[in-house]
Amino acid sequence: MTSASFGSGPLRTRSLLSVFEEDAGTLTEYTNQLLQAMQRVYGAQNEMCLATQQLSKQLLAYEKQLNILHSELAKQLADTMVLPIIQFREKDLTEVSTLKDLFGLASNEHDVSMAKYSRLPKRKENEKLKAEVAKEVANARRKQHLSSLQYYCALNALQYRKRVAMMEPMLGYTRGQINFFKKGAEMFSKRMDRFLSSVSDMVQSIQGELDAETEKMRVSQQDLIAVNESVYTPDSDVTSPAINRNLIQKAGYLNLRNKTGLVTTTWERLYFFTQGGNLMCQPRGAVAGGLIQDLDNCSVMAVDCEDRRYCFQITTPTGKAGITLQAESKKEYEEWISAINNISRQIYLTDNPEAAAIKLNQTALQAVTPITSFGKKHEVHHPSQNVKNTENDKIIPSESAGIQDSAQLIAPGTPIQFDIVLPATEFLDQNRGGRRANPFGESEDSSKDEVEDSLLQQMFVVRFLGSMAVQSDNTSEVIYEAMRQVLAARAIHNIFRMTESHLMVTSKNLRLIDPQTQVTRTSFELATVTQFAAHRDNRRLVGFVVHLSETLGEESMSAYVFESNTEGEKICYAISLGKEIIEAQKDPEALAQLMKSVPLTNDGKFMLLNDQAEEDGTIHEEGEESEA
Repeated sequence: MTSASFGSGPLRTRSLLSVFEEDAGTLTEYTNQLLQAMQRVYGAQNEMCLATQQLSKQLLAYEKQLNILHSELAKQLADTMVLPIIQFREKDLTEVSTLKDLFGLASNEHDVSMAKYSRLPKRKENEKLKAEVAKEVANARRKQHLSSLQYYCALNALQYRKRVAMMEPMLGYTRGQINFFKKGAEMFSKRMDRFLSSVSDMVQSIQGELDAETEKMRVSQQDLIAVNESVYTPDSDVTSPAINRNLIQKAGYLNLRNKTGLVTTTWERLYFFTQGGNLMCQPRGAVAGGLIQDLDNCSVMAVDCEDRRYCFQITTPTGKAGITLQAESKKEYEEWISAINNISRQIYLTDNPEAAAIKLNQTALQAVTPITSFGKKHEVHHPSQNVKNTENDKIIPSESAGIQDSAQLIAPGTPIQFDIVLPATEFLDQNRGGRRANPFGESEDSSKDEVEDSLLQQMFVVRFLGSMAVQSDNTSEVIYEAMRQVLAARAIHNIFRMTESHLMVTSKNLRLIDPQTQVTRTSFELATVTQFAAHRDNRRLVGFVVHLSETLGEESMSAYVFESNTEGEKICYAISLGKEIIEAQKDPEALAQLMKSVPLTNDGKFMLLNDQAEEDGTIHEEGEESEA
């Protein structure tokens, strides 16, 4: 585990650490077995010495020579074979085991301090308590960092030391045997001496490498100790963190919310990382990570959860709530949300993912520079689609509207609504005794008959981004300007919350339906939709302009912007077909001609997107027709 591995990220460090720890455990077991074998050899040599001494009493001529020779061999084996392996076990292996325990204690203390820090409330915080907890976290992190550095250094040193430790006993045994058979030197060639000399040189070379690596690690440790304490303090730059919104991969620690009962939950701090279009999780002690969530076509939004800060939730393409996570700082919180948003759009599959992510976020960045002419911005793009005027039955091409200034399309300072609110007309209808909304989400027979009588029924999964009042509906450029301002406002004010709905397109109206309760949130007559278009760069963005008459006789126009799971052009095509049906219903022959040109279902309704609806997120029921 060299110093370069520390800059490769926590994932590589954790993998290398598990490999080194496994190697240290194997080495400890092997050393114990080797020591037992060498002690047996040493015991046998001592027994040989006693036996030779007894034999020398019988062979007086060899008494002194044999006794001294075996005694010296036994002493040499004890000093050069048994002693080095005992020192290696007691010093190096015991040190690694001790440092591992200290590292574990420091990690546990850090987890306890992080849990205490995560439980800090976000409103009316006690600044003194927050500072104490933050200081406690910083001290725990510093202690964990120092213990990990010492532990890693010991593991690195063990890789060098084990080569020498295994070689020294064998060298001692070999030299002892050579000295023992010195009188029979003719049995050994000079090549053996050269071999032993080369082995000694190799041992010295390895020792030199160990010393150089130890010095290098010591310098790195001193540099890390000298850094500012703010590096260890969580959320140290909460006012103006440097946030990268163009990430296509992200890794770090997050708190995962787990349900332990009907109303009780627990939070577990785990290591998360993205791999392609997947969110992976690696528990402590695991060698590799496992899949926790598929991010393709998912949505992510900020949530309020148990009075905790920096919480966000990942929602599946079907609208089902997924996992809830908590970041430790504002920077991590916003970068995770941006990275998941970029990955959900499958940017990682492009040839240049970084450039695609920058281009995707360019719309929000353009809010810094006001755009005065749409002709300069879109002169290279294809002209927008035509929209029928329902009052005089004429086709008005968007090019004829001419180039307008952004102030002529949307008044400066126009407020933006980021959530869907039920319109006041529904409240008036209830007071007039008209159709009453059922609080349990059930529709009356009249609404069912209205849907069943519609010739077109098409449903799309959309997320509401925002709406704002506009001053003109003569050109689709007003929709592009509304998209730009809504996305820019969300980026500037860090608004990630989005309301998911089912958009039902019929030949009579557009309805936004709550996916959980099936209650209609709002509805627009299709005749009042005067403009609709999809974004030219981000094809999942779509918007439309609604022309409404107020109660006092005044008229108002509003632009609504959505993000869809499918391409926005398909939604525009469904709206366009619905308006064509409205016009064709005035002429039976035109309606018959239209019904011949578009495929129909068995009950005589128009059938759309039946080839790719399933993979694009469109919800189908029986047959190939999508209905509410």
